[in-house]
Amino acid sequence: MERLPSWVRQHLAALRALLVLTLVTGVVYPLVVTGIAQTVFATGANGSLVQKDGRDVGSAIVGQSFTDADGRPVGRYFQSRPSVAGDGYDMLATAASNLGPEDVVDVPGARQSLLTQVCARSRAVGELEGVSGARPYCTPDGVGAVLKVFPSVGAPTRVVSVNQVCPARPFVATFEGVAVECARPGEDYAAGRTVPVRGTARAVVPADAVTASGSGLDPDISVAYAELQAARVARERGVPVERVRRLIAANTTGRPLGFMGEPAVNVLELNLALDR
Repeated sequence: MERLPSWVRQHLAALRALLVLTLVTGVVYPLVVTGIAQTVFATGANGSLVQKDGRDVGSAIVGQSFTDADGRPVGRYFQSRPSVAGDGYDMLATAASNLGPEDVVDVPGARQSLLTQVCARSRAVGELEGVSGARPYCTPDGVGAVLKVFPSVGAPTRVVSVNQVCPARPFVATFEGVAVECARPGEDYAAGRTVPVRGTARAVVPADAVTASGSGLDPDISVAYAELQAARVARERGVPVERVRRLIAANTTGRPLGFMGEPAVNVLELNLALDR
């Protein structure tokens, strides 16, 4: 039999390598890894699904909202932290807001600053739980306490509470002897010096109640946020608050490896324990 040309032999060798690697990496390896995962980590490999009455109600590693059809918190359940993944806890849109601590000035008609989002959430949580929703750098009406001072350098001649749109009443009457104005819709204040005002408020609402996680899917809340909600949940369910606190303790996980992070409470598992 006549020997095949070298270019044909090279192509046949490449084809054999393709078939062997496809079999190893595309069939054998995935089957082996899947088999190990199903044997050793069956629950986690299948999404850490949580069941109630024989049906899946969520995942232990993905948060969810406990709100009614209109988006209002359901009083008998513990509430999760905010989420900016899609419309909230959307696994196909997992993301953060990418807004940082310097984002303090609202864009009227377009978006709220991170500071105003935090202030509004804190006020809403305070109203829900019957506590003060005040916190530093927030106005009483739940927006960022930020002034625009003109000119940007030198003695002020004009001061605007830039996140409080007229006819809102500015959170302070004067700044360095100049009367503070409310912001007028459509007016550009970019040239002014930005001055956040800390105030004297002490935050009662925990930070995780007013900020979203980096993934938008965090299933846990802090022990402090769970404790803040205990009285409301107990009242709505007509049970002693100490009984609710015992359930919080039973569903609290410690620090990973004993030193990383903080203790956390899984909201879904806690709410299921309440229903039981």
